[in-house]
Amino acid sequence: MKVAVVGSTGMVGQVMLKVLEERNFPITELIPVASEKSIGKKVKYKQEEFTIVSMNDAIAAKPEIAIFSAGGGTSLEFAPLFAEAGTTVIDNSSAWRMDPTKKLVVPEINAGVLTKEDKIIANPNCSTIQLVMVLGPLNKKYDLKRVIVSTYQSVTGTGKAAVDQLNSEIKGEDAEKVYPYQIFKNALPHCDVFADDDYTKEEIKLMKEPKKILGDDTFNLTATAVRVPVQGGHSESVNIEFENEFDLDEVRKILSETPGVVVMDDVKNNEYPMPLYSEGKDEVFVGRIRRDLSQPKTLNLWIVADNLRKGAATNAVQIAEYLVENNLV
Repeated sequence: MKVAVVGSTGMVGQVMLKVLEERNFPITELIPVASEKSIGKKVKYKQEEFTIVSMNDAIAAKPEIAIFSAGGGTSLEFAPLFAEAGTTVIDNSSAWRMDPTKKLVVPEINAGVLTKEDKIIANPNCSTIQLVMVLGPLNKKYDLKRVIVSTYQSVTGTGKAAVDQLNSEIKGEDAEKVYPYQIFKNALPHCDVFADDDYTKEEIKLMKEPKKILGDDTFNLTATAVRVPVQGGHSESVNIEFENEFDLDEVRKILSETPGVVVMDDVKNNEYPMPLYSEGKDEVFVGRIRRDLSQPKTLNLWIVADNLRKGAATNAVQIAEYLVENNLV
């Protein structure tokens, strides 16, 4: 199977190559693609070196699958060209997520919507993925009414330059500023750009994408997204109001039986999810599970996941695995 990785030199692209290798995805030919300045350079995969090729050369090679992590503009321009050549594109940008003709997929939650006709498949926002991994099974049981989410997002969500800014500031060195302020010893209530309604794009994604993935627009969702000086892993404080009453032990049982979710909820022994623990792992960790004492049928919990893995690369590779296992490519 020929597989193209578009954006193979970027932070997420590098993790995609790592995840493909770790999970032993059935690749017979890897086609790494990057920007023009990287053409001819090499990337490593399974102890071998592969030469980066141009977008047009990759399209001409007609790979079965192309996994994109190269920005929305690149995806809008080139994903349809791959699709026309018969390639199934799994796109990690925001370009196609809310397009009504494209599926938005977290495999554990809604992979069943995929068909052979889906030639461009959208990978959700990193914060959305870990959120719906928890909302999905609870919605089935108790019926969501309203969700309030506040995120604490790692600098890796912005890319390598943001990591460089944080590390330079830690050392007390001058750094190129990716953020409007320093991030070290700080927290910025500002992820992505502000829209006309004063919400950021990140917050808007969090408010819209879960409804599409769950196939349910009957509940309300609001979000505040904050960037924190953490190098790997996004955290979320989530308040969930249900239509139906719940039992806390049953909630823990439902989540612990959800594939890809790990319950870490033993406060007597200080056991709860942290980004430090999630880094480099594919699971979504959930803890601090407790009733909201201020109103009925309402739950508080804390969700953490590695935003480069389950929040991006791993989810995309899992979509590819589902396509192969179900003969959809």
